[in-house]
Amino acid sequence: MLSGRLTMYTVPALYKIGLQHLANEDFLVDFSGVEAVDSAAISMLLGWSRAVQDSRRNLRVTGLPDDLLSLARLYGVADMLPQ
Repeated sequence: MLSGRLTMYTVPALYKIGLQHLANEDFLVDFSGVEAVDSAAISMLLGWSRAVQDSRRNLRVTGLPDDLLSLARLYGVADMLPQ
């Protein structure tokens, strides 16, 4: 479960942790505790999605915040986000 702010300051470390999980197992990420996001959060999700395509792992996300979905729609990538 993620919490707090997902910004360019916090995402790099979380991205690496997610990649480590995806290398070894399926990954379920709960975003319901996230308070704020910027475009780095979208980049993180898209990066994890690419990593899943290269492996035989599954990535599922729940509780995506409205502000993250709004940014994804603005950038035209909402359909590319894992669900």
